[in-house]
Amino acid sequence: MEAIEHKKVDVNGINMHVAEIGNGPLVLFLHGFPECWYTWRHQMVFMASHGHRAVAPDLRGYGGTTGAPINDPTKFTTLQVVGDIIELLKIIAPDEDKVFLVGHDWGAMIAWALCLYRPDKIKGLLNMSVCFSPRNPTRKPIETLRAAHGPDYYICRFQEPGEIEKEFAEIGTKRVLENFLCYRAPGPLVLPKGKLFGDSPDTPRPLPSWLSEEDVTYYVNQYEQTGFTGGLNYYRAIDLNWELTAPWTEAQVKVPVKFIVGDLDLTYNAPGTKHYVHKGGLKKDVPFLEEVVVLKDVGHFVHEEKPDEINKYIHRFIQKFSSSKCSAL
Repeated sequence: MEAIEHKKVDVNGINMHVAEIGNGPLVLFLHGFPECWYTWRHQMVFMASHGHRAVAPDLRGYGGTTGAPINDPTKFTTLQVVGDIIELLKIIAPDEDKVFLVGHDWGAMIAWALCLYRPDKIKGLLNMSVCFSPRNPTRKPIETLRAAHGPDYYICRFQEPGEIEKEFAEIGTKRVLENFLCYRAPGPLVLPKGKLFGDSPDTPRPLPSWLSEEDVTYYVNQYEQTGFTGGLNYYRAIDLNWELTAPWTEAQVKVPVKFIVGDLDLTYNAPGTKHYVHKGGLKKDVPFLEEVVVLKDVGHFVHEEKPDEINKYIHRFIQKFSSSKCSAL
């Protein structure tokens, strides 16, 4: 990763760590949980080699980004995170009216929100794992998730500040990250108290071929410095997001979109998701949706598990909308 440069940028009262490489039209990569900019290492190098400037920030509360009020989950709504990104783009790309956007997991949710709030800033969006979720005005999200999956569902378990952090500390940062990154079951992720991932921390955890010990070590170093609270705050602000986004009820995402998901991804296998994605619901809410790609025998971290395929999908999608001539594959 030596070719990737790192810098800090002051945005909205926080000091944002930004990784970047290459020159050309900007492609902005937004990471999820439990990750950081590093999750995009394969895509960044590839896009830079094909005539683009690849930029991946650590979102507020993550990695090398500092200054966010970690003990206040209300400061982690999509409105605030999108505000960070808009300010970042203003500073690092003042001459680009619009950029290409790529997101995964929480980064995908932020990307959907960014395109909903500020479509004027986005040329095109390639999103992965988490499809658009239209606001249900009659029921709060956490209440809905608890009714569907029970109190041990991971998002429900994340709600009480400090509780899950204490349990994570008991089994260790490395073990927590290995369990999340290696999770490939299509069913809902449940974290029962005292059992969490259902295995002993002392039992060796074999890594998949796409995840090296070096990769795990990088993530561990990041989370041992910052802890998990910043990332967990995004989950704790879900109901607040619901309250604040009432003005966007029934609003459409009106930018060109390509959506990619693995068929083993727990998000894709959530109740109702496949019907929404494939039976017209997603197309209704995202009218400029160009394609949905379902990768067979692939889990949640699709861009890490299948980097070569994802790189080609991103490049081909962006080429369709790029005014400049980038190198062909």
